[in-house]
Amino acid sequence: MSIAGLDEYLSREAIKDCLYRYARGIDRADEAALLSSYWPDAYDSHGATAGPVSEFYERVRGAWAREPRNVHHVTNILITFRDAYSAEVESYFLALQRGAGPDGVVRQVMMSGRYCDLFEQRDGEWRVARRTVVYDWVDPQPVPQGSEAERFGPRQPVGTAWPGDPVYRIGKD
Repeated sequence: MSIAGLDEYLSREAIKDCLYRYARGIDRADEAALLSSYWPDAYDSHGATAGPVSEFYERVRGAWAREPRNVHHVTNILITFRDAYSAEVESYFLALQRGAGPDGVVRQVMMSGRYCDLFEQRDGEWRVARRTVVYDWVDPQPVPQGSEAERFGPRQPVGTAWPGDPVYRIGKD
């Protein structure tokens, strides 16, 4: 493999890792992981918000305070390099979300769509500089009855927010 080919491969892996950090950040209420996936001056168009990424962060922090259950899967990642420092990235997502909205009503929804991102490399690190979320599927669902303990039964441990989730204790128990 050539040096240029190796650099492209490493850049692709760094972009994928950033997408996965984003999913962990949202799902585990891991602010450090979420913040590490966007450049501080990024623009985010996420349906309910469109503007500086700081506005998206504020909305997410409000949702985390209501203790939602989120699961995001990121797949079908297509990367087209504009040059050595920018890339157009389309990635599909499947999101399962349940939680109280700002109005206090608990809702559950399954969504699928795509992150249409402009990634930039700065000081050797790849992050989102501009994101548009495209929604291809939204399926509101009935909220399950009963407690999580009843629903999950012996399927333990149950995923939770940072820092209590088992992922943060890998190799430490």
